[in-house]
Amino acid sequence: MNKEFLSILEQLEREKGIDKNLLLEAVKHALTVAAKKIAKLKTDEEQEVEVKIDPAKGDIRVYIAGKEIVSKEFGRIAAQTARQVIIQKIREAEKENVYNEFKGKEGDIVGGVVYRLEKKAVILDLMGKAEGIIPHSFLSPLDRLRLGERVKAYVFEVKKEQGTQIILSRRHEGLVKKLFELEVPEIYEGIVEIKNIAREVGERTKIAVYSKDDKVDCVGACVGIRGSRVKNIIEELRGERIDIIRWHEDIKEFIKAALSPATVSLIELDREHKRARVLVAGDQLSLAIGKRGQNVRLASKLVGWEIDVRSHEIREEEIKNLQHFHSVGKKLAVTLVDSGYGKLKDLAQADPKEIAKLKGIGKKKAEQIVEEAKKELKAKEKEAKAEEKKGEKEKEKEVEKKEEEKKEESSAE
Repeated sequence: MNKEFLSILEQLEREKGIDKNLLLEAVKHALTVAAKKIAKLKTDEEQEVEVKIDPAKGDIRVYIAGKEIVSKEFGRIAAQTARQVIIQKIREAEKENVYNEFKGKEGDIVGGVVYRLEKKAVILDLMGKAEGIIPHSFLSPLDRLRLGERVKAYVFEVKKEQGTQIILSRRHEGLVKKLFELEVPEIYEGIVEIKNIAREVGERTKIAVYSKDDKVDCVGACVGIRGSRVKNIIEELRGERIDIIRWHEDIKEFIKAALSPATVSLIELDREHKRARVLVAGDQLSLAIGKRGQNVRLASKLVGWEIDVRSHEIREEEIKNLQHFHSVGKKLAVTLVDSGYGKLKDLAQADPKEIAKLKGIGKKKAEQIVEEAKKELKAKEKEAKAEEKKGEKEKEKEVEKKEEEKKEESSAE
C-alpha cells in the first residue's frame, strides 16, 4: 500500500492543508500502540515496539523485540489503523480550518440560510461550511425569520467550544456599517467615510458620513439613485428607519444636522462638559425631541455630546419664573437659563462655586441665588404635599359618601 498511502497523504496536504509529516507521525504513533497490544496478547508481557515509515517510499516496517513483523493480519491492522488516523486528522483539520476562517471574519458580516429555529436561538447554514448561531437576544425586534430564508448577520464572536461556535448578531451597529460598505462602493473604496453610528434596534438608526473628495456628495452616494442603495439596507433590516447625516467638523453644524428633520434656531455650547443647549421654535420641538425622546437621544449618541432641546416659549417661561427671585433680574435670569439653570430643581441643587463662574455673578450673589432656590423648592414641595393630602381627604370623603348611599339604598329595600 506504500505508493497509494503516499499519494493519499500528498493529496490531503494539497486539498486540506494537513502537513504530510504530521500525518506520518500520527500513523506511526497509532501503529506503535496497535503493535504493543498485539505483542501483549501473544506473550502477555510488555514488549519493546518500534515502527519505521519511509517518507520517500511509504514503506511501513514494524519491529517487536527487535524482530520485524511480517504477516497479512498485521498488514490489515496497519491499513485500518492508518485509515482511522487519516480520517481523524481530516476531521480535526476541517474543524481547525472552519475556526480559522470564521475567526478572521469577526467584525464582518456573513450571509446564510435559516436552517433551524430553536427556543433560544436561530441557526444559520453558512454556505455549507459551518453553522452560525443567532441568540434571540441578538435578533432585531423586527426579525421574523422563516426556514429557508436568506439573511445577513454580523460575526460577533467565534470560539472553540465543543467544536467551533460562531455567534452572530442582528442587533450590532457593525451590521449597519458593513451593509453600507456592501451597498455603497464609495465607502468600500474609502472615498466616503462612516464617522459614527447611533442605533435603536428595530426603530431608527442615524449614520454620520463624510466625503474625502469634494466632488462626491457623501449623503447622495449613500442614498443612491431614487434611494436604491439605502432601500436595500432598510429591507435587510426589516424596515428600520435610517437617517443619513452629513458629518461636520464644526460641532454646531453637526448638532444641527443630527437633529434633523427639526430646524434649529440657536445652539449654546459648554465645551468643557460637552453639553449643548438647543433652541427651536414651538412647532419644531416635538420633531427635535422625537417619539419618546428618540431623535434627541440618537443625536446625542451620534455627536457624543449631551443635547438639551427647548423651545423659545419654554425658555421665556423659565426666564420669567426666575425673575420672581429677589436676587435675580432679567439679565441675570437670561444668563442662568442659557447656562442650564432654568429649572428650579437644577438651580437648588447647583454648586454656588459653579454659579459664581457665570458672567456677572460673584460668590456672594451665587450663594444668595442658590439659597433662594432651595427655599422656593422647599415651599413648592410643601405645597405639593398639602395638595396631595387634600386630594386624599377628598377621595376618602367620596368613598364615605358612596358607602352611606349604599346603606340608604339597602334600608329602603
